[in-house]
This record gives sequence, C-alpha cells and structure tokens, in this order.
Amino acid sequence: MNKIKYLLVILPITFYLSSCAPQQDEDNSLKLERLENRQPMNIVFVFSDDHSYKNMGFMGHDFVETPNMDAMAANGVYMSNAIVTTSLCSPSRASIHTGQYAFTHGVIDNNSPDPEGATYFSEYLQEAGYNTAFIGKWHMGAHTDDPRPGWEHWVSFQGQGRYPHQGQRLNVNGKHVDRTDYITDELTDYAVDWLETQKESDTPFMLYLSHKGVHSNFQPAERHLDKYADEQVVWPETMFLDDEQMAEKPMWLKDQRNSWHGVDYPYHSNLDLDHWYKRYNETILSVDESIGSVIDYLKKNDMYENTVIIYSSDQGFHFGEQGLIDKRVAYEPSIRIPLLLEAPKIFNAGTTVNQVVANIDIAPTILDIAGLKAPETMQGRSFLSLAKQEDVENWDRDYMLYTYYWEEKFPQTPTILALRGDRYKYIHYYGLWDTHELYDLLEDPDEKHNIIRRDVESWEIASDLRSKLFTMLEEKGAGAIPLREPRDDNPLRNARRSKEGAVEADFPYYYFEPIRNR
Repeated sequence: MNKIKYLLVILPITFYLSSCAPQQDEDNSLKLERLENRQPMNIVFVFSDDHSYKNMGFMGHDFVETPNMDAMAANGVYMSNAIVTTSLCSPSRASIHTGQYAFTHGVIDNNSPDPEGATYFSEYLQEAGYNTAFIGKWHMGAHTDDPRPGWEHWVSFQGQGRYPHQGQRLNVNGKHVDRTDYITDELTDYAVDWLETQKESDTPFMLYLSHKGVHSNFQPAERHLDKYADEQVVWPETMFLDDEQMAEKPMWLKDQRNSWHGVDYPYHSNLDLDHWYKRYNETILSVDESIGSVIDYLKKNDMYENTVIIYSSDQGFHFGEQGLIDKRVAYEPSIRIPLLLEAPKIFNAGTTVNQVVANIDIAPTILDIAGLKAPETMQGRSFLSLAKQEDVENWDRDYMLYTYYWEEKFPQTPTILALRGDRYKYIHYYGLWDTHELYDLLEDPDEKHNIIRRDVESWEIASDLRSKLFTMLEEKGAGAIPLREPRDDNPLRNARRSKEGAVEADFPYYYFEPIRNR
C-alpha cells in the first residue's frame, strides 16, 4: 500500500520533471541559442548565506559597516525587491543554479540530493566556451563534496562547513587538501588565485564564490571579534506586537514564538539574542571584505571593465520580526535578499530597481549577460534589461510565487504558499486550521497588520489573490505537494517548547463570530 501511495505522489512529479528536461543535440551537447549583436562578458557572482537585506550600511542599519556592498549600490544597481521563491538553503540554491521553482527541480528541503535530471546554468556557459569556477559552499547533496557539472575548477566542502580551519578539508578539483585559514578569507584567496589564471586569457569566465558566512553559528574572523560589543541593539517593533495586532495573526505564528525558531525559546536555549545578533553583524564584515578583494583584483588587472559583478544571498533571516528567528516563512525578512550588480560598461551608477525579481531569475540573467537565451526549462526570466533601465515598461510580472513545504524536522512552520507583488502579499497556509494573511506592503512594510478581514475591499483583494495563487501553481506545474520520507531518527528533536515561554495561542477572534447569511 505504501508503494502505491508513493507512486501516486511521485509519478506525476516525475512526468512533469521529464517534460522540463533540457533539450540536447544528438552528440549530447546542450542546445544553445545565442543572442544577436551581444558581446559575452565575464561574470563574478559572490554569494552568501542568510544575509538579511536590512543588514547593509547603505540600507540605514544602525551600526554594521559594509563599504564594499555600499559601493556596489553606489556604482551599480540595487534590486530593492529581490526575493527567493523558497526561503531555505538547498531549495533556494537549486533554484539559482537551475532557474526553476523547488517543486520543479525537486530539492524541497536541506536533506534533498542534488536536483536529479536538472541542468545548471554553468553547463550552458561551459558549452558556450566559458571558463567556469565554483569556489565555496554548495550545500546540496551533503553526502559528497565531489565536483558538480558545469564547473571546470572546483573548490568545495561537504554540507555546512566550519568557520575555523581546524579539522576540515577542501575538495580541490577532486583532491582533498587541508584547510589553512578562516573560511571566508580562505575561499576568497582561492577565488583570487583562480582569477590570476584568467588574466591573460581571451576566453570569458564565470566565477561563483559561495561563502559559508553568515550562516549560524555566527563566528566572525578574529580581527572582527567584539567590534560591535558596545553597540545597542534596537529590536524590531513586530517582536512584541500589541494585543490588537496579535489578534489578527495566525495561531501557528503565536505558537512559534515558543519554539526552536522563536524568540522565547531560540534553538531550545537561553541564547543571549543581543550577543548573537552582534556576532552575526561581525561575521558579515569578512564577506564584505571578500567583495572588495575580488573587485580590487579585477580593477588592478584590467578585468573590471568587462566583468559583471553580482552579490546576493540564498535567503534572508529573521531577528525578532514577528517574534521569530531563522527563515522558511513568507514574511519580508525571510524572503527578501540583497541583490547588487556592478558593471560600469552596461549599468548606470546609483540605479535602484523596484520591480519584483526572484532567485529563479538569476540563472536566466547570467545567461543573458553571456549572450545566451535562457532555455524554456527555466521558469525565471532575465532582469538584465531592468538593471540596464531598458524596456522597463515591458516588465509585466505582477506577482511572484513562493512555496515552502512542511518539514517533520521543523514542524513549527506549516506548508506555505504565497504571492508577493509590488504592493500586496497574500499568504496561504495549506492543511492548517488557521487564518491566512494579507499585507499592504506600501502602507505596512513591516507587516504589522494582517488586513485579510479588515473590510470588504481587503477580503475581495485576498479572494482574488487566492484564486490567482492556485492558478499560478497549476500553470507552473505545482499541482501536487512533493513529499519526501523524513530522515531524522528523532522527529521531536526540534519540536519542544519552554514552560517559561508563551502559552498556546487562541483562535483568531473572528472564528467566534456568528456566520453571516450567504
């Protein structure tokens, strides 16, 4: 019987995935469609983990200093409404590499293997003649650090990796070598060393520098330790909402305050949140320095003018907003990411793009920079024209789709389906006896007020977006929720509550109102 259930779930997904497989020529080479009158440029993609879009100097942060990120925004393009389509490490990374949603590439949690049958953007670049290098954290298929397709130069490690070098090795092109330095600095050195090999080459290159920072447990470089020890942390207003605001919120959210991912019982400990948050910001500093080191090298070696530099992260991070820590949820701190681009040849300095773009758009954009048309298997679209401020009026995307699938290992967060637009966000909780949510991001950017039942107009907006959400899910091939057998031998490990934390939440007030005549 279990086998029958498995087939009923897996076969439709397998059929859909096969229909999304990239086309290949008879000699197994990928079909490439080159764009006319385009000169391929070098591409450097610096990537971080769990970097909140708020935690950059130019965003007005209270104390963190990010001069190199600030310079990228001043000299290039800041995509102010960049989001992820799944706020979880492995699914988001798979979406960046494939240009596909999680329900398409099949990586739905951090225990998933590499996306089976998928083709990475690096494979298209390699087929087009690019020299390609991946250096850093891969974080899919954690059982191995073997080189992945599309990368002729490979430096990586298994799983999360560690900040200090002791006791860890790197896989350098299939050979394991001992680590020697703090992780961010060491990966940056490998990146600069590889750029040195490209200095005299006429072949375009793609460097993907993927940092461990700033994933917890936050551990800054020794030179940055305690830099912000005397700073005062100002916690977000939504960390402690008033009774009226809390009455509008879902029960699961109120309950999650007292959980592994909540401020009342963070990681099942008495964690000093002030100290923890300062360590996070101190850890950011070496990532910012890494960006500066790479850009300085490009400038000093006459490579800067023909290179597009991109900086982003796999998702955001909650630090008290809505009473939560970590990610997964569809609120802004979780889904919004920093996304910066710099290339003086093609971008105007100080450009801000307000249209909604997503992580699934990064792969098509990289191919566009390389003078290649994205294959139909990619569900994202290039935002290069937006960054160049060309044909902005033709950007007709009004809403971006978000999905997160419940994990037994972290049962406090439900299955989440959402739409994120320029103004409204609709969040739908599947299989949960609770309220859904609607936010007006223009009037309420901090998502203090769930307005889904505020008045007739709000209810109608939510109803329209609910219909649009499920239409988009069907159009994108997400008609079935992907299921994966849990692999944790102790499913209650992260499911405990504190006796001193918040008590169980009540149903929202309107569950107790009489039903109106239909």
